[in-house]
Amino acid sequence: MSQLIFAYFAGMIIAASILVVALKNPVYSALSLLVMFFHVAGLFVTLHAEFLAAVQIIVYAGAILVLYLFVVMILNVKQDDRYHNQWRIAGFVCIPLMMEAMVLLSGGAGIRTSGTQVVLAPSAKAIAPDNTLAIGQTLFSTYLFPFEVASLVLLVAMIGAIVLAKREIGE
Repeated sequence: MSQLIFAYFAGMIIAASILVVALKNPVYSALSLLVMFFHVAGLFVTLHAEFLAAVQIIVYAGAILVLYLFVVMILNVKQDDRYHNQWRIAGFVCIPLMMEAMVLLSGGAGIRTSGTQVVLAPSAKAIAPDNTLAIGQTLFSTYLFPFEVASLVLLVAMIGAIVLAKREIGE
């Protein structure tokens, strides 16, 4: 049953991701992105990461998607009528990913070593009773430097947006 739920969420995430890129209308692409964000949150719930699911909905489906829609409205992006030739590259990249998905869904989730199969099942310690505490400790100890770099990148993007907006207002 859990594999069916995972297959549903994974299939919807893949379909919505394809629609984000394939749709010509930017508003419809943003709505497809919203569907994808909700299904990623559902996938987090199935992994017993309720805090990450809530953050996914609040931050990504709430704040980031609203930011995308504001940019689309401010820039007044028209429907793109050009034909993109990127489908060949996408197909080339998609073939190995589809092969991996087929191997994983066919039941080859274990690692075979010398005739025995090691099952990669989560242990009792892997699912912490307080995963918010575990995420916080990992984020601010092991991944402190990448966290700080990400905050600096977001700061530079915010300053760039302010400079571009000021330039438009001044002209």
